[in-house]
Amino acid sequence: MSKKEIFAIGLMSGTSLDGIDLVYVKFLKNEYSFFEIIHAETVSYTAEWKLLLQQAIHFSSDALLDLDVVYGKHLGSVLADFISNYKITEIDFIASHGHTVLHQPEEGITLQIGSGVEIAKITQQKVVHDFRTQDVKLGGQGAPLVPIGDELLFSKYDFCLNLGGFSNVSFKKESKRIAFDICPVNIVLNHYANKIGLEYDVDGSIASEGELNRSLLEKLNTLAFYNKEAPKSLGLEWVQQEIFPLIDAIEEDVASVLRTFVAHIAIQISKIIKDSDSVLITGGGVFNSFLMQEIENYSNIKIVQASDTLINYKEALIFALLGVLKIDNQINCLKSVTGAHKNHSSGVVCLP
Repeated sequence: MSKKEIFAIGLMSGTSLDGIDLVYVKFLKNEYSFFEIIHAETVSYTAEWKLLLQQAIHFSSDALLDLDVVYGKHLGSVLADFISNYKITEIDFIASHGHTVLHQPEEGITLQIGSGVEIAKITQQKVVHDFRTQDVKLGGQGAPLVPIGDELLFSKYDFCLNLGGFSNVSFKKESKRIAFDICPVNIVLNHYANKIGLEYDVDGSIASEGELNRSLLEKLNTLAFYNKEAPKSLGLEWVQQEIFPLIDAIEEDVASVLRTFVAHIAIQISKIIKDSDSVLITGGGVFNSFLMQEIENYSNIKIVQASDTLINYKEALIFALLGVLKIDNQINCLKSVTGAHKNHSSGVVCLP
């Protein structure tokens, strides 16, 4: 790209199934930290789409291929509405993370559905997608991918922490960017809130009234993943195999499960960010005020909250940046983060 200003749409669907996050953003070429989010919106999933995406982990290979196309058409339609509603006329490309269905990098597997070909057809725009597969083929975790954005957009912070389906962190250590998944967050909290008919625990109010189950907390904190060295990443499969059976065998009361798991999240995060006064925290978990209070308590810090737009749309913003870097054939995937054999420029470009 030779021009000074770059206009892109970034799209992200997280594991917690809150919805499809879209941002229309302007970057200044080679001065990416001077970005501007012009429009941003979250499109909620219908109950049917939520159920389908939750069940997709069990689908056959052929069924997943079909779902990739159908979901790509859905994303294309959502994007077309976004472009029309905001009367967007200048678009250099769309960068789509898609939705993660499978993530087992140790087995060489990662799958984000949402066909870029279908999105390009429907929107008549250039599309960059499938950002994780190449990294896994190069021996990496394929995650997290956001740290290159932390490096280029938010380097003034000691730590960049995201609280989504999972919590992940990125920071500079000995001149290298280090990043990894810390623990599950909303993927677990929402699962148990769903059991009592709620989409999520608003403000953590139910968790705040529950009893702390110290036996469960101890077992959660001693799971083997937490002693592994980075690079490391988590997926839904791990939660279903390690977290849900452990909780269900020990505690039945939903409020107590939520209370205990909030403490677990705060303890795991505090190990990383303890005593730092320069932490950028984003993601839907920021709006869980009880969780934030517990993170402050365990970490011995005072959190300064970012703007709601940045909290909600940082990941979609950074996938737009990953698209900029891919199209320019610049590095957008760091071996120090993912454990791949080399730094590389990841993603697949589809033309309309």
